[in-house]
Amino acid sequence: MEKIKKIPLSAIIIMAVVSLSNLFGFYVAGISVCIGVVFFFVTKFIEKQPFRDSGLDMEQIGANFKDRKIWFWVALPLIMDAVSILISKLFLPEYIDHVVSRTGIFVSFDKSILLVFQLAFLALGEEIAWRAFFQKQLSKALPMMPVLLISSVLFALGHLREGNALIVAYDIFFVFINSILYGIIFYKSNNAWVSGISHFIANLFSVIILVFL
Repeated sequence: MEKIKKIPLSAIIIMAVVSLSNLFGFYVAGISVCIGVVFFFVTKFIEKQPFRDSGLDMEQIGANFKDRKIWFWVALPLIMDAVSILISKLFLPEYIDHVVSRTGIFVSFDKSILLVFQLAFLALGEEIAWRAFFQKQLSKALPMMPVLLISSVLFALGHLREGNALIVAYDIFFVFINSILYGIIFYKSNNAWVSGISHFIANLFSVIILVFL
């Protein structure tokens, strides 16, 4: 295992603390994404990483998708979202209002073109921060399974909002599962563009089903 350098390690700790702040009602976890994105590029500059090794190689997107196995993983978050919505429609209808209120802070549901852009921007930002930076750096010091669990717990807590305990737990559970899946996609592709595409498709599907249907 490699040793994480001081600057990325400091950023990882700050991201964790900011995400955990949601547990205490501060709800500023979105800042962790900004921190992760900034320090992704800072670390890339300091370590003089080429894009091929950084986890954000646009030229490799086509090559990644030539592997048919990756399509299965890319589709899984969408399937999990479909399962969560189906179950909620049958047993937890309040879940829909909870998700809409949670995401309404960041997206404009009344403007379709802007909505698509916002969802794409947010998905890629989260993947750069939590996968290309946090996961990639933490994997220098820990095996992949603990890295996936730690990053996904923090990622899920970053989506925590007040509400009925059962609804909140249900919401966070599926965010956690999808985070694991995005982490696996990044691990297999070493490309935040690929996990970002999966993230965007799943988010867009959920918004269309939850808001427009």
